[in-house]
Amino acid sequence: MGAKRMKILLIVALVIVVIGAVAGIWLYNNSRLYISTNDAYVDGRQIVIGAPAAGKIVDWRGTVGTTFGSGSTVGNVQVKSGNSSSDVPIPVPTDATIVQRSAVNNEFVAPGTPLAYAYNMNDLWVTANVKETDLHALRLGEAVDVTVDAYPGVVLHGQVEQIGLATANTFSLLPSSSNNANFTKVTQVVPVKISIQGYQGLGLVPGLSVSVRIHKQ
Repeated sequence: MGAKRMKILLIVALVIVVIGAVAGIWLYNNSRLYISTNDAYVDGRQIVIGAPAAGKIVDWRGTVGTTFGSGSTVGNVQVKSGNSSSDVPIPVPTDATIVQRSAVNNEFVAPGTPLAYAYNMNDLWVTANVKETDLHALRLGEAVDVTVDAYPGVVLHGQVEQIGLATANTFSLLPSSSNNANFTKVTQVVPVKISIQGYQGLGLVPGLSVSVRIHKQ
């Protein structure tokens, strides 16, 4: 092997070592200063607008994207009693924007039938699933950097508002459990509620994928 080729190989090896060292230092500092996860999403309180009585839907105004104030009427259920009929209002319990509807005018419904689903778009947050091995370093009020996949390059800010009191698997329809000796330990995650500031006008909607970086105190 020529001296020139040997020199090139040594330089390449040195570059690889330097890159590996820099990456290692970055990963170490990142783990020491932050708790990071991309297992997170925009969340909010889902509001189910249901039929208050049995009857026929009339005057339905709950189209997708329409915003209603608390106590507003989104339509009526026409209830028949003998030869007379009366309209029972369908109320919206809180400020909300319709995101999905199933109601159709002149459709007959039973009491409690879901007619639409809505969210208060001014009261959204992030739910991040944090590994159980990181919980010891997590505190309420810690600052959080939030990036939304739908809006690359935009960094939102928030803070840890609530740490779950049970793992996400606890609420699963098929929670994992060990029924035999072939147990494989799986790292569990705990849902953490994170506020997001200054997102109004950005167009966030529930369900968008998010990455978070929680600053350790």
